[in-house]
Amino acid sequence: MTKISGIFAASMSVINSDLSLNIGKTIDHAEKLIDQGCHGTVIFGSTGQAQLISISEKIKLLNKLSDTKFKKNHLIGTGLNSLNETINFIKIAKSLNFKKFLIMPPAYYKYKDKDVIKFYTKIIESVTECEIILYNFEKLCGYKFSKECIEELVKRFPKQIVGVKDSSYNLFEQLKLDDFSVMPGSESKLLKGLEQGCSGIITATCNVTAQLARRVYDDFFSDKVQVYNQKLIDVRNEFEKYNIISALHTFKSKEDEIYRNLLPPLDILNSEDDKKLIQNLEKLNFQINSKLAA
Repeated sequence: MTKISGIFAASMSVINSDLSLNIGKTIDHAEKLIDQGCHGTVIFGSTGQAQLISISEKIKLLNKLSDTKFKKNHLIGTGLNSLNETINFIKIAKSLNFKKFLIMPPAYYKYKDKDVIKFYTKIIESVTECEIILYNFEKLCGYKFSKECIEELVKRFPKQIVGVKDSSYNLFEQLKLDDFSVMPGSESKLLKGLEQGCSGIITATCNVTAQLARRVYDDFFSDKVQVYNQKLIDVRNEFEKYNIISALHTFKSKEDEIYRNLLPPLDILNSEDDKKLIQNLEKLNFQINSKLAA
């Protein structure tokens, strides 16, 4: 088992005008992010509209993704509430030689740590040979992992529970476990996290900040003066003023109109917010085709 570390983008899904998944362009987008500096991506994370994409389309993409040059660099998100569907999806992905999965607890229902432990236990009992990155994002699923819950899961399943994406930010400064990856969900936490012993980041805005984030990461390990970190944080802050998925698709649509397509109820930014976002990013010297932009 190799520890997961580095800059990971929660990769965007590219949607056709008829609202079907454009498999080729979705894969091309993810592979391009790795070329630009990401160590890997998450396919079908929340940024990739995983909860809105059909299982059949996800399986078709995995079949194509399994033949790509960077297949080992991709983490697979499940994006499913159903325990049985999650297990079946993991089994299909494993048959295509994908081994690492980002899994969030089910949304909507109220539950406690003991229930979360049971949820992941059932997955691991059914699919023993897998590596799971826990997805801690209370805003999306209504549950926030406690430090104690993760420690118990790692104690029970040290080979399967290998990391956490911390988008609630209650863990990355205090969770210290051997051979366990802690990865905040924002570039604004990248440098601070690395200083605390974190393994890197998994974030939405690395869809456009891959080069900047990689420079901050590399400069940290090279003991160089951090000259890009503040710009990285400032860019992240601009996207966070809006729904990040909408803002990312709006920004990327300046490069390719297909990014204007989102699965309802999601939509791109209105014209006023679109203008504000682009103007504020330009003030930061961050444009779609500029160096260290995307």
